[in-house]
Amino acid sequence: MGELSVSKGSTGLPCGEATFPANQLRRSLRIRDGVALIVSNVVGVGIFTTPAIIAALVPNPAAMLVLWIVGGLLALAGAMSYGELARIIPRAGGEYVYLTKVYGPAAGFLSGWTSLIAGFSGAVAACSVGLVAYAGEYFPRMASTRVLWSAHVSVLGLTFTPRSLSAAAIILMFAVIHVFSLGKVKIVQNTLALLIATMIFAFAICGFAFGHGSWTHFAPSSEPLRPMNWMLALIPVMFTYSGWNAAAYVAEELHDVKRTIGPVLLIGTTIVVGLYALLNTLYIYAIPAGKMSSAINVGDVAAQALFGVGSNFVTPLLMVALLGSISAMTIAGPRVYFAMARDGAFIPAFGRTSRRFGTPALAIALQAMWSVILVTAGKFEQILLYTGFAVMLSSGVAVAGLLVIRRDELRRSRAARIRALVPAAFVLACIAIVLNAILRAPGTAAVGAALIAAGIPLFLFLKMGRTEGATPQPVCNKEISVEETF
Repeated sequence: MGELSVSKGSTGLPCGEATFPANQLRRSLRIRDGVALIVSNVVGVGIFTTPAIIAALVPNPAAMLVLWIVGGLLALAGAMSYGELARIIPRAGGEYVYLTKVYGPAAGFLSGWTSLIAGFSGAVAACSVGLVAYAGEYFPRMASTRVLWSAHVSVLGLTFTPRSLSAAAIILMFAVIHVFSLGKVKIVQNTLALLIATMIFAFAICGFAFGHGSWTHFAPSSEPLRPMNWMLALIPVMFTYSGWNAAAYVAEELHDVKRTIGPVLLIGTTIVVGLYALLNTLYIYAIPAGKMSSAINVGDVAAQALFGVGSNFVTPLLMVALLGSISAMTIAGPRVYFAMARDGAFIPAFGRTSRRFGTPALAIALQAMWSVILVTAGKFEQILLYTGFAVMLSSGVAVAGLLVIRRDELRRSRAARIRALVPAAFVLACIAIVLNAILRAPGTAAVGAALIAAGIPLFLFLKMGRTEGATPQPVCNKEISVEETF
């Protein structure tokens, strides 16, 4: 299976434990693995559809490119801030552990609850259904929406169609891979990330070298640039960059986390910013902003203009991107529920790892099963719509927590206050995006807030039912390092 070595450090290994403990994740990830996780988690369908929204709001080519750069800089600001948070709190779980540390168990629990009911599970369901829909271009029966069987389970109406069953099979396939082999997970994730980056790079280089585009498309638009539209356009840009923090969820599994987490977040996010800037430059080279704004899939429209090909030219790239996203979220999400359960904030069974495989097997199964339910119930679109603002809210509150942690240093040091401008800029951007979401769709935001608040009774119930036996085990200063051999 692998080789176990013990060295000095601090990871939370119970004192006197000779074998690998059931509540400890294995340090099996290196910088390349964390970078691959970020690239796969961020690059999805959004970069092929969002540019149309941007072009409609900001029809000026230069302003469009500046938007993507500004969005990338904000993502980098978030990555730098999360790097600091992960060095201070080098544990699995992302926002859950940061919010728990800074604001208390209730805030952390609600963040984790949102990740479970929507953030990761809903996104996995959406990506799986999207993948099947694209695969339907080649295998129509697979994507059929013909009802095979339907049933009602409590308040949920489950509908089984070839499309929902195919999506469920994809979700379960990735869950099985991620449960049974840490080594295979790394191979799959790294391969998908490399394939995504290579395909995008090849598409762009071929487009510039051999495509029938025009640099005249970069000429300034005669339409005036409206600052409010520019700010509104930044919102979908930031959502397209979401996922840059993926490595924070697996911080505990990185070798020498305090040294590597910062480079992982910065390298991964920088690669994504570069790919996005390259693609958007290609889009403008291929088609004018006016034509781009009316496209459903800008990637396909650009390919048709560049190479004269038919529709669905970029479908294989979209499918690879969706596979990478599903795999990345099957890694990141369960680490949140695992961390919650290990801390005694969730059902204890989900806070254990498989002694044979070293994976949070039950937490992975939990997310997979809820994602399958969302697919068969057809509820993933609604739940993502309702809770979409919570993604930015959690990230913004987590980064604000860094300022809270550093408050004494900020009072004493001018240099610290200057450094704080980076996380402060990210927090302000998150506030603007969340407020905009609430003001533009208050009813939707209210339903989302109610879904999130629905976790409060569960939190109180689990808190009341917590016993001494469910408390976290004592820890000592040891570090586990597992190097998979395969």
